[in-house]
Amino acid sequence: MNATTAPTPIQVAPPASRNYLSDGYSVRSWLLTTDHKRIGVLYLLSITFFFVIGGMAATLLRLDLMTPEGDLVQTETFNKLFTAHGVVMVFFFLIPSIPSVLGNFLVPLMIGARDLAFPKLNLLSWYVFMIGGLCTMYALLAGGVDTGWTFYTPYSSTYSNTYVMATAVGIFITGFSSILTGLNFIVTIHKMRAPGLTWFRLPLFIWSSYATSLIMVLGTPVVAIALLLVGLERLLGLGIFDPKLGGDPVLFQHLFWFYSHPAVYIMVLPSMGVVSEIIPCFARKRPFGYAFIGFSSFAIAVFGFLVWGHHLFVSGQSLYAGMVFSLLSYLVAIPSAVKVFNWTASLHKGTISFDTPMLYALGFIGLFTMGGLTGLFLAALGLDVHVHDTYFVVAHFHYIMVGGTVMAYLGGIHFWWPKLTGRMYNERLARVSAILIFLGFNLTFFPQYVLGYLGMPRRYHIYPAEFQVLNVLSSAGASILAVGYAFPLTYLLWSLWFGKTAPANPWRATGLEWQTTSPPPTENFAQTPVVVDEAYDYPRLDRSLAQGASS
Repeated sequence: MNATTAPTPIQVAPPASRNYLSDGYSVRSWLLTTDHKRIGVLYLLSITFFFVIGGMAATLLRLDLMTPEGDLVQTETFNKLFTAHGVVMVFFFLIPSIPSVLGNFLVPLMIGARDLAFPKLNLLSWYVFMIGGLCTMYALLAGGVDTGWTFYTPYSSTYSNTYVMATAVGIFITGFSSILTGLNFIVTIHKMRAPGLTWFRLPLFIWSSYATSLIMVLGTPVVAIALLLVGLERLLGLGIFDPKLGGDPVLFQHLFWFYSHPAVYIMVLPSMGVVSEIIPCFARKRPFGYAFIGFSSFAIAVFGFLVWGHHLFVSGQSLYAGMVFSLLSYLVAIPSAVKVFNWTASLHKGTISFDTPMLYALGFIGLFTMGGLTGLFLAALGLDVHVHDTYFVVAHFHYIMVGGTVMAYLGGIHFWWPKLTGRMYNERLARVSAILIFLGFNLTFFPQYVLGYLGMPRRYHIYPAEFQVLNVLSSAGASILAVGYAFPLTYLLWSLWFGKTAPANPWRATGLEWQTTSPPPTENFAQTPVVVDEAYDYPRLDRSLAQGASS
């Protein structure tokens, strides 16, 4: 979108020598900062650490599964490895990645504000996140936990002798970070938008961040309560989930999935917001159906709270309830399909440039579509019984949660890296990395659809020899994927010292964040911008640039 001062991206902040990165170099200046941009960087470093930990556990799992006998580790260790992988990746990488890193950095910049509504609360949310993360890391390093990331009862509440409580406490604490971040975003978007920035002029990333925040605030307390009840049953022997004590184990599944299914959309909705920013920029077009893309975010958020029961098709749930949840699960596909259709229509007759962010956005659409279509299989009662708790489910949620989130997260990091650091990265290496990740991901997880359809259960340490070829293919893909992930870590770090200095708007993008310096000054804008135009007016922007070049 454009400010009143000019139709083209301009620098409304003075070309200051002091920016948010150079505004103090001491450790204290970073650990006590209330600048949303610095807090975004702190989250970036934190979740990168957790991503490496979760990735190492996954690497050991895939190495172990290369042989049917599971020769690398013992069964107990295998159980702890897949639990560690799931817990770390879901709660400490996938859920916080885009909201906490890109959301913290971008939300105030995109709406023309100087900071979030509650800067100190924002810093507190990072400390809470780190305390929860370190508590969980202690549990994993001290002995680990073997319940799986779903903590199904009564195994987790009564029988498991591993570090269930310490892990649950870590996740419980981290939940507060998620709630604080969501509250901060909601208040900020409501109260701190620049003059003229109406709801229908907002960037689509803001729409998705708002919808995600609603889920974070409304859903997170439920999983916190579920884990608290596990603790009460485990420590005090209360009969909540254990049938021997008069409890109901299915109750835990209801509570857990009431949060954890919407949690999928905490991961995917911000990803959709990132893709909705990248595609118009690199297709040089307005997004097709702006309002439909925006409202579909809210539709997904609402439907996300109504479909938890499809995780309980084989848990003794009544057939009537199963039919209702099956229908609702199909309905949630509609707003998701609206987004994919609109992104595709936005590309039609666009002037497309295949820069790295665009490659990641296209990869996201491909992987998300594959995951979404196979989700329809799981929403069907009969098919779900056949593939329930098999590798088909593993492949499905990795395509949605990991493929979708990681592709969009990396696309967003590359898109806003010049703004974040003031440096450009090596475009050639970045494109190679994007292609490697896409190919490695598909080689890793597509064979798992076949494995699941053929009947290989998930979470099994030892398996029949007939499944070895597909498991070896999957492990080979994981190796390519690991190399692809290592690339960005290398060339992005390299760019910090040797990359070309980034201009304020290297992609010729619309949006208020591109109208300040790269990296932005601490105050974001020298004066509050006033918005008078619709978002994503790329045709007008390109005409202005052409006129400027010819004059």
